[in-house]
Amino acid sequence: MDILTEALSSMRTGLPRSVRTQGRAPWGLRLSPVAGAGFHVVLYGTCWLVPEGDEPHLRPIALSPGDVVFLRDGRGHVLADHPSTPPQEARPAEFSLGAPLGTVTIGGDGPGTSLLCGHYHLDQGRPHPLVRQLPEIIHLPTRHGRHAELCAAVQLLGSELENPRIGSAGIVPALIDSLLLYILRAWIEDQPQTAAKGWAAALGDPAVAPALAAVHGDPAAPWTVESLAGRAGLSRAAFARRFTALVGEPPMAYLTRWRMTTAARLLRESDAPLTTVAARTGYGSEYAFAKAFKREYGQAPGGYRRASRAA
Repeated sequence: MDILTEALSSMRTGLPRSVRTQGRAPWGLRLSPVAGAGFHVVLYGTCWLVPEGDEPHLRPIALSPGDVVFLRDGRGHVLADHPSTPPQEARPAEFSLGAPLGTVTIGGDGPGTSLLCGHYHLDQGRPHPLVRQLPEIIHLPTRHGRHAELCAAVQLLGSELENPRIGSAGIVPALIDSLLLYILRAWIEDQPQTAAKGWAAALGDPAVAPALAAVHGDPAAPWTVESLAGRAGLSRAAFARRFTALVGEPPMAYLTRWRMTTAARLLRESDAPLTTVAARTGYGSEYAFAKAFKREYGQAPGGYRRASRAA
């Protein structure tokens, strides 16, 4: 069971949105906060990302060709040729339609920079713990042989955007969709095994990872702390302590969370009857399921489904 893919799928509420940004110095572009996770890929040239906010850890980040930036909460920020360049808001006149993506063109007549900018629609109201534990801003350079698969994806995107050909309209969205998994996998694999903590450690832990795979693979199974501990080869108490320390919540709390997350996705994406949704998430009756779902989401399953469809 691929836990990273499952966790991200559970949060997705729509397709990624993206645009190509072309800037010539001097240029600066202010990007408002978005409901989801933002990302930027530097196709060529250099620039700076300046996060908005007063927190002391938020400093300008120098970006080079091939660099990828991921903004976990869609924080507002500025992209510019230099941190001192006054930014402007994007104006409709600067946007032009194109295939496979539209383009925003700003700035003067100095050195040029090209970026792929966009955001992923992720449910920030109930983020999966894996995503919630990520840094606010992830910066991944791909030069000098780092992150080979992510680098290859960036190069493919650059090639398709620079020289669109037959099939580019389908290839580019698929690459952008896959980019999220490449970004998070690269960050997780960057964490030193000796210093990794939280989900970065849990996904590689010989005791916790099999238990997570079991829960994700069959959320309807009658899992107990004992049965999950047995898979891990640990005592009940030792397993519970280790699971809680890495995942951030006890095994049964995470099981309930994943069952409800799975139920919400089934309600959003299928027409399955409530009895079927209940059975697929480990509840013996529609009544027990509805009670648990309302406790978790604040509304009955049917109301949640209608609201999701309307939105």
